[in-house]
Amino acid sequence: MHSPNGLDACDRRILAALTADCRASLREIGEIVGLSQTPLLRRIRRMEADGVILGYGARLDEAELGLGISVFVAITLSTQSEDVIGAFEREIVKAPEVMSCFLMTGGSDYLLRVVVPSLHVYEQFLTRTLTRLPGVAHIQSSFALRSVIQRTAPSLI
Repeated sequence: MHSPNGLDACDRRILAALTADCRASLREIGEIVGLSQTPLLRRIRRMEADGVILGYGARLDEAELGLGISVFVAITLSTQSEDVIGAFEREIVKAPEVMSCFLMTGGSDYLLRVVVPSLHVYEQFLTRTLTRLPGVAHIQSSFALRSVIQRTAPSLI
């Protein structure tokens, strides 16, 4: 049975296997999902072409890299005009400290996840970068105490 996005149960098993270990060989994934390598590769290539699979990567331990402070930053803009939103988005993607940025509904316009090595570095990022971004009217920072879960993909099975 195909879902609205065109994925069937076999595609979902392939995606689950890839998210569990994207370095697994085609043979290993084929054994898990019950396909030989040729049809498996055909399905993977189709999902890549369709934009279901966006890429492959390693999960890094931010603390081991010296980036032990994770901050969630709610940004409210002075206005929600296309010009201000566009200017903000063009600039925020340039900040390497920002791991993710979401346009939001509700009390703030954007929610960022920022990683830094220290409070001092966050203070510099706040005063030298965030407060200088186009249209920023309000900034609220919340510091994560610890990570409970960080999934790389939603459950597919």
